[in-house]
Amino acid sequence: MSLEKPLRVVVAGLGNMGRSHALAYHTNPGFEIVALINRSDVPLPDGLSGYGIRRSFDDALRDEKPDVACIATYSDSHADYAVKAFEAGCHVFVEKPLATTVADAKRVVAAAKANGKKLVIGYILRHHPSWVRLIAEARKLGGPYVFRMNLNQQSSGSTWQTHKQLMQTTSPIVDCGVHYLDVMLQITDAKPVEVRGMGLRLTEEIAPTMYNYGHLQVLFDDGSVGWYEAAWGPMISETAFFVKDVISPNGCVSIVMKEGVKSDDIDTHTKTSTIRLHSAATGPDGKFARPDEMLSMEGEPGHQDLCDLEQAFVLKAIREDIDLSRHMDDAVKSLAVCLAADESVRSGKAVRL
Repeated sequence: MSLEKPLRVVVAGLGNMGRSHALAYHTNPGFEIVALINRSDVPLPDGLSGYGIRRSFDDALRDEKPDVACIATYSDSHADYAVKAFEAGCHVFVEKPLATTVADAKRVVAAAKANGKKLVIGYILRHHPSWVRLIAEARKLGGPYVFRMNLNQQSSGSTWQTHKQLMQTTSPIVDCGVHYLDVMLQITDAKPVEVRGMGLRLTEEIAPTMYNYGHLQVLFDDGSVGWYEAAWGPMISETAFFVKDVISPNGCVSIVMKEGVKSDDIDTHTKTSTIRLHSAATGPDGKFARPDEMLSMEGEPGHQDLCDLEQAFVLKAIREDIDLSRHMDDAVKSLAVCLAADESVRSGKAVRL
């Protein structure tokens, strides 16, 4: 494959993330979109309307023989689509979560390795300079850690419709939780050993077996502990909907959000505004030795910018043959923790990992 020749890509799934990824491919000269695939026609943003929408992923793989398959469909199809793409000779970018079971996630990773292809999972925060800084500052503090994290969304209208669609297969603490478990795992080198989960169905608009409020607690083998909370729906509170806080014996690092931000704003989910560093060190008088440090994250990338960075990484991983073993292993591990939490919600019992 010539280094100058654009990689031919098909994009399956044209929801919010699929359209954003397609725009990233459209504007990156390293890619050429050869097919957009969706079960129904949807409005396309400027730049994508000229491509048209196909219905069949299998037909697109057969007819177009793409180099890359981007899979941004609902979670229950991720594993099967990814394996088909690998067997058709494609590299794969797949949105999170990688699969809906640990066995399927491992099956996807095995298919990537067996076919000698790259697998990149849509952990968008890994490409965000502010989150990279947060993780680095937390690691400097040293563990054991307390992780306090949530992302709740007071959703209505089309966003609530999307959330209800997602909850046909995946609970909020699995769909969103994999991001933040991945952050925890990047900060601590300890292994998660036990997960506890609880959840509540707050609306009759979802199946009796599903819940739109979820909370998990995870224990690590170095004594670190963490919690993550995720909730979707028109009844969800806007109060303290975004908490990103890491505490250690030596201090803490936190994200401070601007006043007035809304939980349903997609840029709110990634933008950090300010990182606050607090040192626990005290002087001879017992008072803090230095004031908290406020790190401005002014000029950080927005949602589309982050999708552009993700797909630039896909291109780099393929062109430069980057070893993605740790990336794939972390994706399976974070998914396993969240699925265990979901199991705990349903069984009422803690799950040993």
